[in-house]
Amino acid sequence: MRRRDMFRASLVGAAGLFGLSRAAAAEEKPKVAYHLSDLDKVNFVLGNIKNHYEGTGGNVDIVLVVHGPALAGFKSKGISAAISGRFAGLIQQGLESHACGNTMKGMEITPADLLEGFHAADKGGVVKLAELQRQGYAYLRP
Repeated sequence: MRRRDMFRASLVGAAGLFGLSRAAAAEEKPKVAYHLSDLDKVNFVLGNIKNHYEGTGGNVDIVLVVHGPALAGFKSKGISAAISGRFAGLIQQGLESHACGNTMKGMEITPADLLEGFHAADKGGVVKLAELQRQGYAYLRP
């Protein structure tokens, strides 16, 4: 086989593989990881997630990873009814939320101190975000 023919054959094969991967990707739900570390952005990020669910008709898998000062915004005691209600509604829509284990330890927060629906990211929030990206999640840090 001549070099030019081999090149053409490899291009056709690559195009076929690309077509298959595009079709498979179209069937999958989009996966998005939201990263939240700023306390003053808690309500803003929850609003973004709400809009994300509405904009996709709920056809999206969303994970929220919270660490640093933002975690204080999810403590069940002293939280505003607006934030707790919005968070509870997002959990009902399928939001998966993770609290950084390192932040929890540093701030002396237990899972019982947080709103219902949080899972502890024992290896840390940034490790969890990297794992999610390896699993194909798009990374958003509003």
